[in-house]
Amino acid sequence: MAKYILKRFIYMIVTVFIIATLTFFLMNLLPGSPFNEERTTNEAVQRNLEAHYHLDEPLVVQYVLYLKSIVTLDFGPSIKQPTETVNSLLGRGFPISAELGVWTILIALISGVALGVFAALKHNGVIDYIAMTIAVLGISIPNFVLATLLIQQLAVNLGVLPAATWSSPQHMVLPIVALATGPMAIIARLTRSSMLETLTQDYIKMARAKGLSPAKIIVKHALKNALMPVVTILGTLLAGVLTGTFVIEKIFAIPGMGKYFVEGINQRDYPVIMGTTVFYSAFLVLMLFLVDIAYGILDPRIKLHKEGGK
Repeated sequence: MAKYILKRFIYMIVTVFIIATLTFFLMNLLPGSPFNEERTTNEAVQRNLEAHYHLDEPLVVQYVLYLKSIVTLDFGPSIKQPTETVNSLLGRGFPISAELGVWTILIALISGVALGVFAALKHNGVIDYIAMTIAVLGISIPNFVLATLLIQQLAVNLGVLPAATWSSPQHMVLPIVALATGPMAIIARLTRSSMLETLTQDYIKMARAKGLSPAKIIVKHALKNALMPVVTILGTLLAGVLTGTFVIEKIFAIPGMGKYFVEGINQRDYPVIMGTTVFYSAFLVLMLFLVDIAYGILDPRIKLHKEGGK
């Protein structure tokens, strides 16, 4: 187990390094400078600003300084907000984005599994058709379109929920619903199909023959194995939720990392863009690693093989 964790840790470091490198060189391929739009005719001021942020250095030197900032976890000051550092923006925005993401995953997981189980137990019944219709709609409607519809109907027309910001539980409802609907629909469909297959297995028939209650059969025997496909895709769903928060945060004016990332792109704030990308990449890779561990815990048949083994 220790060897497996060490190997996965090395893979995580390499993955983050590749993402960081690609981000750096893609940013530098963009023409111009972050100071091109500065309203000043004084070229000396612009040169001083570029020197202050090391933008006048050779590309190799900038790359080495960038890698150093990653290793030391100090991404430096923001170009467009000189009084703020990238670390302070991350510290202020990430907890809000993380709260939105955690609630989204929890709501999507609980509601999706419940919907899929009920649909499987009522196979080809009214509940099954209703559940799958909801799932299809959830997959088909993009979260930014759903967010707009929710704001229009529930916030503007009915006035039952606030339309923006993140200052109370009421403000959390609409963005969480908009973001969780898609993952919930995917989880529901996977759970339903997996549950239908699991309920036909011999050990489920044996449990029924022994007289176990339906609830015990479903919860203790069937659901654990039926969740395996959900756990497998959980990493991908997590990635979708993390990237989707940027759009939803912008729509609902949530002061999370999406706000700073989008503003950084619009303003060509290199430290903010690269710092945010590296931070989220490292976080996502870590979450994928934890999903792998959870997969192994749920299915004890999975063994850790030696390098090159089958």
